[in-house]
Amino acid sequence: MTFQKVSFKNHKDQLLSGRLELPPDRRPHNFAILAHCFTCTKNITATVNIGRALTLAGFGVLRFDFTGLGESEGDFEDSNFSGNIQDLIAAAGYLKENFLPPTLIVGHSLGGIASIYAAEKIDSIRAVAVINSPSSPEHVMHLIKDEEEKIKEKGKALVNIGGRDFYIKKQFIDDIYTHSPSEVVSNLQKALLILHTPQDAIVDIKNAERLYIAARHPKSFISLDGADHLLSNREDSRYAGEMIANWAVRYVDIESAAPIRTQHQVAASLDAEDLFTTQLRMGKHNFLADEPVRFGGNNFGPTPYDLLSAGLAACTAMTVQMYARRKEWNVENITVHINHSREHAIDCEKCEESNAKIDTFKKSIELKGNLSDDQKRRLMQIADRCPVHKTLSQKIQIISSLSTDG
Repeated sequence: MTFQKVSFKNHKDQLLSGRLELPPDRRPHNFAILAHCFTCTKNITATVNIGRALTLAGFGVLRFDFTGLGESEGDFEDSNFSGNIQDLIAAAGYLKENFLPPTLIVGHSLGGIASIYAAEKIDSIRAVAVINSPSSPEHVMHLIKDEEEKIKEKGKALVNIGGRDFYIKKQFIDDIYTHSPSEVVSNLQKALLILHTPQDAIVDIKNAERLYIAARHPKSFISLDGADHLLSNREDSRYAGEMIANWAVRYVDIESAAPIRTQHQVAASLDAEDLFTTQLRMGKHNFLADEPVRFGGNNFGPTPYDLLSAGLAACTAMTVQMYARRKEWNVENITVHINHSREHAIDCEKCEESNAKIDTFKKSIELKGNLSDDQKRRLMQIADRCPVHKTLSQKIQIISSLSTDG
């Protein structure tokens, strides 16, 4: 994944701070906007993980701080729900002007309701996903109910939300009560995905039911069973992001990906804060590589040596089956097991040194089918002639150069 720090102005000419994340090959098939939860920022864990799951699926993702939050300009006390909608529209305008118009918008909690309103006004949006979102903005009132009378009487009051103090003005309350999401959802002519936690203690699951009933087709629902409202468990937010990505590709146009500018069409991208979790683009396919937790990784994908072993196993299976088909031999199935280790060399130049070791790949091959002993022996010979096996068995060279791109 590659990223850029970006900024753009909202309808009040205030500068909003964002982060644009792109796939490793920097050629996204579509762009998405993420809207964080009420009083959160673009860097909350759920928003980060959902964005990265979308990026892994080939989307370019823009997440940003709403007015008065995080690194964005403006005072939160002067913001309102309508302002959040305008911020999302400004974000769409930035993408349209500098990249491509966004086709997907994803919102968390109150950000989900703002996303529905914004999607109605952004022509390019084809799909909307909301996570643990209330069926009415009035839901936020229970967060400030103890101060509501003071706000109405004095015009504003200091409230504590999520451990942080914010000034809330009367105009915020007035703005909240003027919006009716159910009516907007019922007229929304875009694909809608509702994800909600049945155990959500902040926004009851009945909110998802009301939104779903009000919405027109195509509409879908995914249960985030066991998660909390903020999806604070990284596995929950990654799952949500993966489900959104899988769902969204049905409703957005995806052209054939342009080839990566490397001979074998492979790119790997790793951000400083991601430890070992590396995004890979292999041709048109996206993967994650990682290291086990005991080595400081997240175990979100195979290790580099796992991938190397997998290449050897796959190439062996393909080569044997191709040979068997050509010979019209009955190989119902071939299963190749690979174990990689570093062992003392059998024939080494420095055998006198006790620490002289080489990388060793051990292949165990299972052949199923009506085969004679001679056929099995021949197939085992062919297995050792697969291209990857031959590459790993020979002296190779790796030439590195510093890229001047971006």
